[in-house]
Amino acid sequence: MASCNPKTANENQLKFTHTSLVDGDAFQFFQLVGAKVAYEVDQATYVAGVATSPQAKEVAAKVKDVYGSLLSTLDSLATSNQVDFPIKGAAPFVAPQAGGAIVETLADSTSAPVASVAFSDEGYVHHVQHEAAIIKDQFDRLSRNTNKGLRDFAQANLKKVNEVFTLAGGKEDAHAHH
Repeated sequence: MASCNPKTANENQLKFTHTSLVDGDAFQFFQLVGAKVAYEVDQATYVAGVATSPQAKEVAAKVKDVYGSLLSTLDSLATSNQVDFPIKGAAPFVAPQAGGAIVETLADSTSAPVASVAFSDEGYVHHVQHEAAIIKDQFDRLSRNTNKGLRDFAQANLKKVNEVFTLAGGKEDAHAHH
């Protein structure tokens, strides 16, 4: 790892120890949000074609628009900060099997096993609300990070993430800013 040239030593440390250039909060942000955003975009693409309620279709369109626009920037930020992206081991969205049941691998922090869930418009909207709350919390945390580039990214996108949360029926905490 050591070298006469400090730049080479730093590069070797990053190369051989998989050390990232971000703190624990930012690393957790990339792990959670990176996995969830990719999953949610794929699921929204599916739901846009099968949903029957206008609310579910609207939520799916918003998820695709907002989260889809974040993917390339997340990839760039992760690469520049030495974080693996796409997230290794993240659960992919799996399209439904014949018979109307949807096989969903839940992409959450506990890495839950594959579960078979019957699709419903209301269930999808509730799912988006739950996942958007987690993503919103991670963006809120990152908006106070010491890394200026990550902080600026989070502050610039927090409003869009909040829009997904409220469109899916989430309620803003009136005392959150006090």
